[in-house]
Amino acid sequence: MEVMRHASTFLRPPPLTPAADGPQLTYALVVLNQRLPWFAPVLWSHATLRVFADGGANRVYDGMPRLFPEQDPLEVRRRYKPDLIRGDMDSIRAEVKEFYSNLGVKIEDVSYDQDTTDLHKCVTFICDLTPKMDRSNLCILVSGALGGRFDHEAGNINVLYKFSNIRIVLLSDDCLIQLLPRTHCHEIHIQSSVVGPHCGLIPLGAPSASTTTTGLQWDLTNTRMSFGSLISTSNIVREERITVHSDSDLLWTISIKKDI
Repeated sequence: MEVMRHASTFLRPPPLTPAADGPQLTYALVVLNQRLPWFAPVLWSHATLRVFADGGANRVYDGMPRLFPEQDPLEVRRRYKPDLIRGDMDSIRAEVKEFYSNLGVKIEDVSYDQDTTDLHKCVTFICDLTPKMDRSNLCILVSGALGGRFDHEAGNINVLYKFSNIRIVLLSDDCLIQLLPRTHCHEIHIQSSVVGPHCGLIPLGAPSASTTTTGLQWDLTNTRMSFGSLISTSNIVREERITVHSDSDLLWTISIKKDI
């Protein structure tokens, strides 16, 4: 079975030379309508495409100047200009919409589609823009995906399953979540300066009859996991390289350190 490699290098400033401890990926950034994480400028520096999902525009407009308190707020807002604002347009404030429109930012109202979330709409746009041959190297970072209303979080996690062939990482100040598809074995390279040690493997979509890991404090060996029974939460990373092999799609989550 093919191995899929993962790393959290996007939480560190881009290196002058490519890192050797994980896959070389092309990043896109989606900003949702939740509090902007303090490491948002680092995510921005990695991304070659930046999309605000509706009210995510408010979060960047308000939040980025607070991350640069010694700089002119207007200059900060101009510097962090998205490539696109997309969504139902029921959350973005009028003055924020006008500000980015005056900067020439394209704004797409897709409120005619009420069957998908704003994140789903943004991921669809990014995938449509990316040639199929390049999607294996695409990683979509989603800021503000966790926290707030649980139904919003559930909708964001559902997008991971909907686009299971695309690398998507949901991020908050505290942790990240990504899907480990059952179609691959997984090798997770731990950057201990930015993530860990707390982690978990969760069989949310369907029970797992057999999951095997290495590198964790409480490794799994052909272990059955399901809701209402055992799931691997509050685990601890013990090695710089974690391996996961499962017969079911699993959610991988790991804590993000506050003092990166």
